[in-house]
Amino acid sequence: MKTMQTYVVTPDGTVFEGQSHMVSVKTISGELGILPGHLPLVAPLAIGAIRIKQEDQLHLIALSGGFMEVRQNEVNILAESAELPSDIDITRARAAKERAERRLEQAKQENIDFHRAELALKRAVNRLEVAQQ
Repeated sequence: MKTMQTYVVTPDGTVFEGQSHMVSVKTISGELGILPGHLPLVAPLAIGAIRIKQEDQLHLIALSGGFMEVRQNEVNILAESAELPSDIDITRARAAKERAERRLEQAKQENIDFHRAELALKRAVNRLEVAQQ
């Protein structure tokens, strides 16, 4: 089965590097799956899980946004932040979710940046979902 070199990189370093059979991400336009031989592509990424298939393994990575570049059987994901499930502190993620929910309620009642509060909640929920799968 054909493979492609896959990298997930953040400003803090490389989160994932290896050969994969498929990469699935959430772009700002919707879900996108990449297989070996895919045409060149650059796409902005939304908050969501990266799914990387290797042999019989499925790797999940919590992504808070970034860009993906596909070229010559290589997938490069440049992420604002990305975390493997083993690196996610569930207690901290739950606390962030609760904080974000309170901020979101407050934003509805006051003149606070609703969009920013909503993004914080999406990031927290994504981290929890990836950590618990």
